[in-house]
Amino acid sequence: MTERVVGIGAGAKELATEDMILNIGPQHPSTHGVLRLRLTLDGERISTAEPIIGYMHRGAEKLFEVRDFRQIIMLANRHDWLSGFANELGVVIAAERMLGMEPPVRAVWARTLLAELNRVLSHLMFLGSYPLELGAITPVFYAFNERERIQAVMEEISGGRMHYMFNRVGGLKEELPYGWLDRVSEAVAETRRRVPAIEDLILHNEIFLARTRGVGVLDREKIMQYGVSGPIARASGVDFDLRRDDPYLAYHELPVKVVTRGTGDCHARFEVLLDQLKVSLDLADACVDRLRSLPPGPINQRLPKVLKVPEGHTYAWTENPLGINGYYLVSKGDKTPWRLKLRSASYSNIQVLREILPGHLVADMVAILGSMFFVVGDIDK
Repeated sequence: MTERVVGIGAGAKELATEDMILNIGPQHPSTHGVLRLRLTLDGERISTAEPIIGYMHRGAEKLFEVRDFRQIIMLANRHDWLSGFANELGVVIAAERMLGMEPPVRAVWARTLLAELNRVLSHLMFLGSYPLELGAITPVFYAFNERERIQAVMEEISGGRMHYMFNRVGGLKEELPYGWLDRVSEAVAETRRRVPAIEDLILHNEIFLARTRGVGVLDREKIMQYGVSGPIARASGVDFDLRRDDPYLAYHELPVKVVTRGTGDCHARFEVLLDQLKVSLDLADACVDRLRSLPPGPINQRLPKVLKVPEGHTYAWTENPLGINGYYLVSKGDKTPWRLKLRSASYSNIQVLREILPGHLVADMVAILGSMFFVVGDIDK
């Protein structure tokens, strides 16, 4: 029998506690999918954190190698299921670059518009789901109401609600429906009018502030080490956005405002996402105005029945809603890529959890995890 004596007073020694291993996931409502976190706890405080991935791995990069450039769009569409249109862009831009193909002007502006509408949809999902993870159920109804409004115009043009399949090498699948631009303008204006309600409901709420301010601080050095990008990086003062700094599509003609914050905590990440939503609504309006001023013309290039990309390699990257999305395409002149490597935003962003979770309480883990704004399909690609 072992006796343990507990002393009381200034001279008493603290009891030693054993570390506990806690698994969060792989099925957990706050992990945005099948992610597992292996936490080592000292009492209620996290000592170490290890993200364990691969539960949803589908081998998309190997499947790319046995699909032609029309079929690849379907696969590339799905890794970040909130950003289907944005995912497609990298593939078609890479193929067009190697073909030396210039899509029609109308296609370029329509792609830019659809990319920003897709960004609005993605941001609204996280703006609604993040407070839900912290215990506030009302904001998700506001956010989904606005999502449904934008979804309606996206569904009208493509027939899809998540997997749009509207990009093609050389342009878009088909012409914009008659009167569609008017309906986009109405949807954008109504969403802009209602965004302040979401902001007032969440951003200055006392409980939300207490759970997010000063929690999960991510510094600039760690961002550079891990290759973190998108809203998470900009919330820590990294002033980088491909739409402005390495423009593609029609972004070089648009006034892209890059939103940043300096504190790098959960609250800053949420603020950046909210402000980026407003910027995307403004960019969508600018694209609509430009499309209205363009003369009638084609929306795509005519392609051969069998499309073969010339031998060579290229890297095409885009500013997806969650961060930098890149495709490294290597071709041997066949109708399928020899290699197509995907650099997804969530994969790099989630690795930094091992740096920011230690030292926090278990209760703060959900707040930090939710503020990383990731999709597990974008990790387990």
